[in-house]
Amino acid sequence: MGLLDRLSGLLGLKKKEVHVLCLGLDNSGKTTIINKLKPSNAQCQDIVPTIGFSIEKFKSSSLSFTVFDMSGQGRYRNLWEHYYKDGQAIIFVIDSSDKLRMVVAKEELDTLLNHPDIKHRRIPILFFANKMDLRDAVTSVKVSQLLCLENIKDKPWHICASDAIKGEGLQEGVDWLQACIYSVKTFTVKLQRAF
Repeated sequence: MGLLDRLSGLLGLKKKEVHVLCLGLDNSGKTTIINKLKPSNAQCQDIVPTIGFSIEKFKSSSLSFTVFDMSGQGRYRNLWEHYYKDGQAIIFVIDSSDKLRMVVAKEELDTLLNHPDIKHRRIPILFFANKMDLRDAVTSVKVSQLLCLENIKDKPWHICASDAIKGEGLQEGVDWLQACIYSVKTFTVKLQRAF
């Protein structure tokens, strides 16, 4: 640990580490999004489908994100729940051009929201309505309606239209997630002090 790291730690400037689960059906663009959020010198040129899960890291202005990029293939989705307990935020990626599998994405989201390790937690969920560059893509508002996001009353959530290949919409989402994580942390601290 260098002098600057120690000094920033003593001054409380050290970046807080946040564990994020990146979920969604296969081929929705999860790995491409996470890759694009990493520094350009750390980005992979060839993206391949995730088998099981991978762990990636990227930083924002004040947070250090450790992202569990979970495979969205049907046979691996049952692994998601093993990581719910340690997740502090969720990124849920939807292929906005794949109208046929929007129902499956909604079913997986409902299963996630009703899981005991998620249901009673105020965990922020960032939705990326990805692949907005494709001709058949529906708007983020339509994705929100198809997934019935308005029914999520007990968790902060936000949806961003995105094009992971170009990086469009990604920073807006990370900025929201960062602000939300800090507001949830502040809310929790105030709640603890009240009792």
